[in-house]
Amino acid sequence: MKKLLNTLYITSPDKYLALDGENVVVLYENKEAVRFPLHGLEAIVTSGYTGASPALMGACAKRDISLCFMTQNGKFLARVTGEVKGNVILRKMQYRYSDDEIQSSCIAKNFLIGKIYNSKWIVERAKRDYAIRLDTQKLKLKSQQLSACLKQVMQAGNLEQLRGIEGEAAKVYFSVFDDLILQQKEDFYFHERNRRPPLDNVNALLSFIYSLTANCCTSALEAVGLDPYVGFMHRDRPGRASLALDLMEELRPSLADKFVLTLINKRIIGKEGFFTKENGTVEMKDEVRKQVLKSWQTKKTEVITHPFLEEKVEWGIVPYVQALLLARFIRGDIEEYPPFLWKT
Repeated sequence: MKKLLNTLYITSPDKYLALDGENVVVLYENKEAVRFPLHGLEAIVTSGYTGASPALMGACAKRDISLCFMTQNGKFLARVTGEVKGNVILRKMQYRYSDDEIQSSCIAKNFLIGKIYNSKWIVERAKRDYAIRLDTQKLKLKSQQLSACLKQVMQAGNLEQLRGIEGEAAKVYFSVFDDLILQQKEDFYFHERNRRPPLDNVNALLSFIYSLTANCCTSALEAVGLDPYVGFMHRDRPGRASLALDLMEELRPSLADKFVLTLINKRIIGKEGFFTKENGTVEMKDEVRKQVLKSWQTKKTEVITHPFLEEKVEWGIVPYVQALLLARFIRGDIEEYPPFLWKT
């Protein structure tokens, strides 16, 4: 099993990354601020505007360390990758599956089953744990509607139908997302999903964590030899990691959404960590972004029992495990791709 290494997050926009021997050096105003050995890293995610040296980019590519550039509010900009690795036969099979709508639909079904099942679990868990504080009848109705969406997924015959069901399930799920926010209700409210740009604190958090999750999925797919840019449910679009978006669908509720709710409900972050720009865009301040990333790293080290493998793994390894299972299915080693169906 893959070992979970550290991810280095650079949140300040005025930091420059350089290479010194076997170390990544973070420079501020041309002076060394801190350094980290490369051998302990699996990824570097930077929100800086000044960039990184070509020498460091080459060292990261050579060592399979993901180097990802993002904006301050978490929007993906670019990734540095080295030589394409993996089994060429596996990728050729992936491309054939992607070109075949029937095969693509079969795989997309399982991604959606995972997403809707995990969304239903989030609602059911809230109904169980906070029965006194929440409208349990309302949550029960939404859970039943999500169950109906699961049945529709089973019966869907093409990608267009699946996308329609996915949209309806997301509408049902997000219609009660505000109910799941139990603390700081005046400052953290959710009326609808908006992302380009995020217009409230909750959407700003969701967009940021979704970007981090997508980056994890992209790295995982590359690690097992799949092409993260050729998807099954998300179709080809230049510059979009479509398969990474496919893979992260089932992880949105159980990993990303649950994490965001925890940050708010446990008061790990507060309203003072956000600001609104003139155009209405809500962004996080540097200090709260650092706190979010620190909590995210802690979350990734939590050990769970994988529902399919029935083995102990860290949350940070789950995208890799799912990517590996997808690769095994495409190779023909297993009969069907098993979605991540999380329940505690």
